[in-house]
Amino acid sequence: MAKAVVITVDGPGGAGKGELTRRLAARFDYALLDSGAIYRVLAYAARKAGLALFDEDSLVQEAQVLNLSFEPAADGVHVLLNGEDVSQEIRTEEAGANASKVAAHPAVRDALLQRQRDFRQEPGLVADGRDMGTVVFPDAQVKIFLDASAEVRAQRRELQLKKQGKTAEYATILQEIKERDERDRNRATAPLKPAPDALILDSTALTIEEVEEKALAFIKEKLGSV
Repeated sequence: MAKAVVITVDGPGGAGKGELTRRLAARFDYALLDSGAIYRVLAYAARKAGLALFDEDSLVQEAQVLNLSFEPAADGVHVLLNGEDVSQEIRTEEAGANASKVAAHPAVRDALLQRQRDFRQEPGLVADGRDMGTVVFPDAQVKIFLDASAEVRAQRRELQLKKQGKTAEYATILQEIKERDERDRNRATAPLKPAPDALILDSTALTIEEVEEKALAFIKEKLGSV
């Protein structure tokens, strides 16, 4: 029996994965998995519980009881922890850095692996992350790796924060992005890298519409008429 279609979109933070996956999920009426949110929520829950982010055993126990769900909304996808909307709390630069630290633990990744795979359902799933096409869904029918320069990603994040009325300093954001890239690309378990059969898209000089157009052409090539 054929498995439900999975479109994976991997890449570093700020490359545009979130917007692309939301557009694709809406276009095809597929379910959406923001795997990065899972690690952000785990880090957030761990900090609330007073756990150290280097304490792998405690993080695994927390991961096993994590009550997480995604709720589609007009302004995107809301992330719920124990029924509470924590979307804003997990979208800070600190939350992203903490998620990267948590994700570096092999046992934590193992604990969350099946939970992510359970999001696969008919008619299909669009999965946003860093190892969706290489580890979580290696049999995905469509794999995309979306990248962009660290400088452009920092500019995008700075603009996003300022639009939200938050203080944003480009130099600090750029440094945090580079440090996170270093951790993600060089960790021993599930490092950030394109799957061998992935389409590599560099969004540095592209609009989201241009990225979507290229992604749709690749999806059509892989799946036929969609």
